[in-house]
Amino acid sequence: MSNVQTIVNQISAEVQATRVSEYPVSPLFLNRWSTRAFSTREVSDQDLYTVLDAAHWAPSSFNDQPWRFIVAKTEQQRSVFHQFINEFNLTWVSTAPVLIVVASDKLRDNGDPNGAHAFDAGAAWASMAIQATLLGMVTHALGGIDRHKARHLLNIPDNFEIHALIALGYHGDKSLLPEGIQQREVPNGRRPLNELVYEGKIE
Repeated sequence: MSNVQTIVNQISAEVQATRVSEYPVSPLFLNRWSTRAFSTREVSDQDLYTVLDAAHWAPSSFNDQPWRFIVAKTEQQRSVFHQFINEFNLTWVSTAPVLIVVASDKLRDNGDPNGAHAFDAGAAWASMAIQATLLGMVTHALGGIDRHKARHLLNIPDNFEIHALIALGYHGDKSLLPEGIQQREVPNGRRPLNELVYEGKIE
């Protein structure tokens, strides 16, 4: 069985203890989780742009495709990104070989406000995460960044809303993480579905 078939068809050993779906969803969704242990192994341009291509095929309101991705894949580019990541996150994200700022254009092409821009950017990020998992990579989205500083350093225009920073790469050795973070390096579970779904109306 190929690696992709395994990811799609089998729940991995590392998630079995903490993730059990209530309905028969694809194991792919359980196998995707947000690690903090990144290897320094570089990501090829082929794989990086496959992940970005998957994200750009996400659905969007009126097909506006408001998402924008600012990518750091070289040491020089990453060093700039590191300047706007908060201290805690930098203790683990500094080994990730690719960093991606996810933003979205708040305006439509005709200048009208796009009320769906953030919702659509979230769909693009989810597509990115799933494609990365299919390629044997890992991702972690984080909000602990200085958005004002990121906007200045990356020349992000005012009509782009900055949502998150995505770390992309390969799973690393969790023993290299700071001790306090090592304990958190496990796939997390989810609330019961009946706490999140309302049929007809919220009671």
